[in-house]
Amino acid sequence: MKTTATKASEIKREWHLIDANGQVLGRISTQIAILLMGKNKPNWAPYLDGGDYVVVVNAADLKVTGRKMKQKLYRRHSGYPGGFKEVRLDRQMVKDPTKVITHAVSGMLPKNKLRSQRLARLKVFSADKHSYKDKFKNSKD
Repeated sequence: MKTTATKASEIKREWHLIDANGQVLGRISTQIAILLMGKNKPNWAPYLDGGDYVVVVNAADLKVTGRKMKQKLYRRHSGYPGGFKEVRLDRQMVKDPTKVITHAVSGMLPKNKLRSQRLARLKVFSADKHSYKDKFKNSKD
């Protein structure tokens, strides 16, 4: 029996629609990361970007467990003196809930050169409306 190596030309990408309404942030982020990496496919290879496209809708209706809504902080620094910023999760959900999912999935992807390509295939929408309805095979809308 021969072992075959997957080539980049053999990769077939599918589209997945995930509804985040009532879903827990960490649980849904791991599912999205697995789909973006292609680890659910039998021909997965760590050096190839063989993942699928993922469209997430209803990001504003996401839920978290415990007291994360008041205690979880998103920190960033501009690099300039006094450029440190902190935003709590509840304020970020009001401001832009799509960034919450993107940030969580980004942290679950491997830190290598393929990370930005994988994140580019993640499409997050805060409401139920999205522009990728024609991409899904079994779409009922």
